[in-house]
Amino acid sequence: MKKKLQQKTPPLKAATMVETIYGCKWSLTVYSLLKNGIKRPGEMVNSVEGLSTKVLNQCLRKNLEFGILEKKVFNEIPPRVEYEVTPLGEYFLQILDEIEELNKRFLL
Repeated sequence: MKKKLQQKTPPLKAATMVETIYGCKWSLTVYSLLKNGIKRPGEMVNSVEGLSTKVLNQCLRKNLEFGILEKKVFNEIPPRVEYEVTPLGEYFLQILDEIEELNKRFLL
């Protein structure tokens, strides 16, 4: 008799992405800032108490590597940089919202 199913393997890249983003305590804050129209790193640091430029840059770099955010560099003096959520990032943020809803059900 031939077996019809193979063992399911976990989605390693997606699981790593979720773990890394939740492991960075500032990522969710950055998403809130972007949602509220704050796209420049300097504005982000000034908007959140306790957020340093170094930590923000590390957080943004992780999000760029996963493709959640994209960086727009404007050819101006002084230089201007803005961050935006990518289409993949929009989808990922919906999943994070669903995880948050799941978490609320455990608290009931």
